[in-house]
Amino acid sequence: MTFGVTVCCMVLAMVMSFDVRVYGEKQVPCIFIFGDSLADNGNNNALVTKAKANYQPYGVDFPAGATGRFSNGRNAVDIIGELLGFNESIKPFPIANGRDILNGVNYASGAAGIRDETGLQQGDRISMNRQLQNHETVVIGISKVLGNTSATTSSSSYLSKCMYLVGMGNNDYVNNYYMPQFYTTSLQYTPHQYATLLIQQFSHQLRTLYKLGARKIAVNGLGQIGCTPKELATYGKNGSECVQFINDEVQLFNDKLKLLVDELNSNLTNANFIYVNTSGIQSTDPALTGFRVVDTPCCEVGSNDDLGTCLPLKSPCPNRSEYVFWDAIHPTEALNIITATRSYKSLSPYDAYPIDISTLAQL
Repeated sequence: MTFGVTVCCMVLAMVMSFDVRVYGEKQVPCIFIFGDSLADNGNNNALVTKAKANYQPYGVDFPAGATGRFSNGRNAVDIIGELLGFNESIKPFPIANGRDILNGVNYASGAAGIRDETGLQQGDRISMNRQLQNHETVVIGISKVLGNTSATTSSSSYLSKCMYLVGMGNNDYVNNYYMPQFYTTSLQYTPHQYATLLIQQFSHQLRTLYKLGARKIAVNGLGQIGCTPKELATYGKNGSECVQFINDEVQLFNDKLKLLVDELNSNLTNANFIYVNTSGIQSTDPALTGFRVVDTPCCEVGSNDDLGTCLPLKSPCPNRSEYVFWDAIHPTEALNIITATRSYKSLSPYDAYPIDISTLAQL
């Protein structure tokens, strides 16, 4: 699906002007981030895992260099934070302490998934369930920082005003369902059954987040996994621009997730969940948004492994703003800008449902 030329040109103008960063007043007091390598900003650095990005050329365009972000520059959640008025990135869980946690915490972990076993073949990772456990620890810490007098009331009020960005499920396909050499899920479940199972587990996790005080929750749908260089190298194009069966099967999850958002909003008091249509946003015609290379990584990746990450210390492409993909899985900062800006402020009625992040922040 390709959106109109007018929308595409507006996005291109955003990309070209986004280096001028103007931070206004914070629209929410804090941001809590749950997710995988698309949002990881250092949580995996000290883990025993292959899923790491704390080495060059990662971070070549990020001021602090290779921090653990799986990109050449900022992640989409970094940019959303800026749009929400935060002049510093939300700190990863291992180094967030003291009053830092009042600004929020990033719990995202490369290779993590909704299911606990997802990503096991890469080593340690912090699954969604473990991220929620870490958040529970932080919630207790926030109560202590805010003071002991009526701490429960004050902390719950504070947490209800924060923004919660949740993006999970990519690895449950990439590092689980589509890896039958390591996992049995594709043998146990049809694509419809697996999507249903994931949504059931994710629903329980999102309800746990709600019980921990979250009221403004933006949940990302999965991207076009079948368009990544990794999956193209594995399955081939077969006359299509992407691996269509993968995108079709992942869309089953997205469709059910949008329905889950409605269910949670109907059944949980004062809950405000929104669905961010990542796949739809990223399906905009790449040529109309300034991209020239859509199926090749900007950095050099290994050819004999399933990681899809950059080889250490190899020089990346010089024209990074023209590439959709940084490595064989993760987007460049240029695509992250588009995803973040349209998640924050919809340019199409299909970008977010029922409202976008900017409107959610005002509730």
